[in-house]
Amino acid sequence: MLRGLTRLLGSLVLLLLAAAVIAAAWVALRIARFEQAEAFDAMRSKVTTLGAMASAAGAAAAERPNVVLIVFDDLGHGDLGAYRSSAPATPRLDRLAAQGAVFESFYAPMPYCTPARAGLLTGRWPIRTGLTHVVFPEGHPIDSLQRFGDGPIRLPADEITLAEALGTAGYDTAMVGKWHLGDARPSLPNDLGFDRFYGVLHSNDMSPLPLWRDREIVEAHPVDQSTLTRKYTEEAVAFVEATSERPFFLYVAHTFPHVPLHASAEVAGKSAFGLYGDVLADLDASTGAILDALERRGLARKTLVLVTSDNGPWYQGSANGVRGRKNEVFEGGMRVPLLARWPGRIPAGQRIEEVAAGVDLFATVLARAGVPLPSDRVVDGVDLWPVLAGRESLAERPIWYYAGSSLLAVRVGRFKAHRRHPVFGGFPLDWPVAPLPPQGPWLFDLARDASESYDVSSRHPEELERLLAAMREFEAELSVNPRGWKR
Repeated sequence: MLRGLTRLLGSLVLLLLAAAVIAAAWVALRIARFEQAEAFDAMRSKVTTLGAMASAAGAAAAERPNVVLIVFDDLGHGDLGAYRSSAPATPRLDRLAAQGAVFESFYAPMPYCTPARAGLLTGRWPIRTGLTHVVFPEGHPIDSLQRFGDGPIRLPADEITLAEALGTAGYDTAMVGKWHLGDARPSLPNDLGFDRFYGVLHSNDMSPLPLWRDREIVEAHPVDQSTLTRKYTEEAVAFVEATSERPFFLYVAHTFPHVPLHASAEVAGKSAFGLYGDVLADLDASTGAILDALERRGLARKTLVLVTSDNGPWYQGSANGVRGRKNEVFEGGMRVPLLARWPGRIPAGQRIEEVAAGVDLFATVLARAGVPLPSDRVVDGVDLWPVLAGRESLAERPIWYYAGSSLLAVRVGRFKAHRRHPVFGGFPLDWPVAPLPPQGPWLFDLARDASESYDVSSRHPEELERLLAAMREFEAELSVNPRGWKR
C-alpha cells in the first residue's frame, strides 16, 4: 500500500512538473509572439489628417517662429531660483525666466516619464494613448510582463506628435536626448516626425543604454553618462548653427537629474548642494549654450523657447514645499516648472497664476506656427497664448491626476479632489512591508493650502461632489471612446 501511495505521489509530481513546463512554454510563446499593431483605420485617418493639416498650414500667412522645447527629467518645481527657492544656482535658467514668463501652477501630464512624454508630444492626456506605464528595454522582466499582458510597449504610431504636426508646415525637426516612448519601429523618433535624432531610448537606470544617431548606435552600452549633457548640448548647438531659412523645432530631452546622477568633469564637486547641484549646473550651462547659439545666429527674437520637466523630483530635488514627489498624484508629483520666452512677443517678467498643463504645449505651438489641430481626434490641450501675451485668462477646465490607468484626483480652479486611494502612511523604514492604507476622499483648497494638508470637504461638500462627478463623467467618456477618435 505504501509503495502504491509513493508511486501515486511520484506521478502527481511528474504531472505538476509537466504542467509547469507547459505553462512556462505557453508564457514564453505568448511573450515571443506579442506584436503591438495599430488599426488600419486609425493609421489611414492619421495620414489623411496630416495631409489636411499640411494644406491648411500652407495656406496660412502667419510668420512661423522657431521652437525650442527643453524638458528635464525629474526636475523639481523648487530646483530653480526662478521659483523663489533656495535651490542650487541656475543663473541662465533664472535669466531666461526673467526675460519671459514663469507659470506658477503648471502640471506634467502624469507623475512619471513615459506617459508624461506621450502627453507633452501629442497634446492628449496619456490615458487616451493607452501608454500609461513606463516602458523598458526589450528582454527586461517588466517588458516581458507588459508583452504578456498585451502591451502597449511603445507610443502607438497612430498618434500625431508635435514634430509630425510641425513637419506639415515645413519645419526642420530634431530631437536630442531621452526618447523613452518605445525602442521599436514604428515608434522611434525618426518614425514619428523627427528628421534627426541623437540620444538614448530609455532612462539612464535601464540597461542596455547605448547612444544613437538616428537608427544607428554610435556609442555602445554602457555610455559614459558624465559626458551625456555635454554631448546633447553640442548636438543641439550644432543643429541651431546649421539651420537654414526654414523654421525649426528642436526638442532637447535631458537625461538628468534622473538617477543615477552624473556630472561633467568641469563642474564635479563644485556645488555646495552636492552631486545634484553639480548636475543642475551642467543643465543650466547647457540651456545657456543653446540660448547663446540662438543669439549668435540672430534668432532669439524669432524663437519661442519653452523649458519644463516631465514630472516632479524623485529621491533628491525640491518640490518647493508642496506634498508628494514623482510617482504620486499629490502636487509634488505633477506640479513642475514652465518657463516661456519669446522676446518682443511674450512680455518679460510675468508670473502667471493660471492653471496649465503639459498637454497645452501642443496646441500653443501649433497655433503660433499656423497649423490647425488634428481634426480626427480629441486634443485635450488648449492654446496658452492669451495668457502668455498678457491679454486674457483661461477658462477653468479639469487637470486630471492619473497613476497608471487609475484616475485618482482632479483639479478645477482652486479646488482639488482626491478619490479614496492608497497613500504612504509613514511606516517605519525597517518594516519589510509598508502597507499603503487607502485614505480620502479629500478636498483641498490649493489657493490656501498648496501642500494638501487640510481636507475642507466638510466645508465645501458641493465642490467635492462636483469634482468627483467630473471624474466619473470623464471615465464614462473614455469607456465609450478610449482613444478619443472623432468619427
